[in-house]
Amino acid sequence: MNLVHRVDWRRSALVLAVAVLLTLAAIQTLSDEPEIALMIGEPYEAMRQRSSSSIAPAISGHSWFAVPRSDARLRFIDPKYGFVTPKARFLTVMYDDERIGGVRMSPQVEPLTLDETLKVILDLQDQWRKAGWVPILVKEFPSFADTPQWRAKLRDANKSGSAYWRAGDKYQLMLLAHRFMDKKRPTEQRYLITLGIHQSRGME
Repeated sequence: MNLVHRVDWRRSALVLAVAVLLTLAAIQTLSDEPEIALMIGEPYEAMRQRSSSSIAPAISGHSWFAVPRSDARLRFIDPKYGFVTPKARFLTVMYDDERIGGVRMSPQVEPLTLDETLKVILDLQDQWRKAGWVPILVKEFPSFADTPQWRAKLRDANKSGSAYWRAGDKYQLMLLAHRFMDKKRPTEQRYLITLGIHQSRGME
């Protein structure tokens, strides 16, 4: 093996090693991200023990809600209909008599630009489609899309976008997005996303 071949081999090995280390770091970062992992209808305490983000215990015999003690993503763990959200600053877990009844959250840690908002929403919708969720009430509330019409609607401060999805006869969700006045960036157009998940109630 001549010197040139030895240098090329070492350079290739170094590039491969760096790629492996970066991949491992990304996986570790993702696994370390605080999360609330739950399934609607399960015991509240099972969610607490499973989740990596700290959240207060349920109040026995009450219908109430709890909020994680840090920013956390939601991992919806239903074996068929599961999905994962981005990290959220606002995330509430509702419960009734120590069983999880629903979730309401904004899957973001700050108001987003329109491009960022659509990226989050379209990723969530893509996860739902792949997991078997289907949009409902589509004549009045079509699913979000990156189109000039949707962008114009979301830019209108007097309007908001909304869509509804169902997972078989088990769950339903509501997805909303609207303009938000961000005091830190008063000259910019920023947006909030709201996601609500609950047991199916028979909406068509």
